[in-house]
Amino acid sequence: MSESDPVNTVLVYVGLDRIGDSLLKLPFVRGLRDAYPGAHITWLAGKDTSVYAGIMAPVVAGLLDEVIECAGIGLSPKELLRRPLNGRAFDLIIDTQRVALASLVLWRIRHKHFVSPFGKFILSSKKPPKDYQFPKSMQRQVLDLLEIASGRSVPTPTTLDLALDPELERIAEALLPDGPDYVGYAPGAGGLPKCWPLENFIAAANSAGGKPVIFLGPQETDWIERVRSDAPDALLPLQANNVGAVHDFAPQLTIAMARRLKLAVSNDSGTGHMFAVSGVPLISLFGRTVPEKFTPMASRLTIIRAQDYGGREMHLIPVAAVIEAIGRELKL
Repeated sequence: MSESDPVNTVLVYVGLDRIGDSLLKLPFVRGLRDAYPGAHITWLAGKDTSVYAGIMAPVVAGLLDEVIECAGIGLSPKELLRRPLNGRAFDLIIDTQRVALASLVLWRIRHKHFVSPFGKFILSSKKPPKDYQFPKSMQRQVLDLLEIASGRSVPTPTTLDLALDPELERIAEALLPDGPDYVGYAPGAGGLPKCWPLENFIAAANSAGGKPVIFLGPQETDWIERVRSDAPDALLPLQANNVGAVHDFAPQLTIAMARRLKLAVSNDSGTGHMFAVSGVPLISLFGRTVPEKFTPMASRLTIIRAQDYGGREMHLIPVAAVIEAIGRELKL
């Protein structure tokens, strides 16, 4: 796309965005704004919601001009019978999915340029070299699509610099004051199959060293009393003075607290990605999900896989393996 062919409107299609997705995609969003500083950028969640329209909206303020959720694109073949989005047109459409129906429906939106990995870029007006291999990492996938669309090199970030509200940083400092070597634990995840058993997290917190800090979100309220009973030395900062609920469990608050940790342990989860972007070393536990696709952006990352212990179920990861990994990190 040359200067004689300016890009004034951009549409990016995703199926949905959860917290972890949004953090991994944030370098892409920033790169998109850098590549097209004057464009009106529309983020389209075709199948479900996007946290960019809600809890992560402050993070993308000035980067995205519009977020459309639950657009009903990619759900039914009947969508092929009409023009999506009430006939709107865009200079550039970037399709981040590889599902035939969604890509074909998106292609019917009026556009000048279309970039989609579906069918080895068969629908794309700009294509990668013939020997190109689509990466496994979700983050690298979207960065590659931006490279193909813009013609610019977009490196893979090793860190994610986030400016946090100073008030949240003050809250984090008050709850986790200087002194102890805090070790953070996030036992929750988007579904129980992704969770290492809670009793294992408690056993590690009680035995591994450091001052345990357990992060429980709004979906883990049933665990609060058990954690307080079985891990009496652990801090629960999001429950202190009800601070998590008061701030709607804002990811920026968890990130501010994570910056006070020496080390963190997490399932493959949104909180795990919050730990990672805080800059704290992270021990990440994987079972059914694929670490190559959802690799956190941690400054130092240790991955422990259930597959290395006989299967995909999280309970197969031994407590001793996690405690050993924590011990190694605490000595560094």
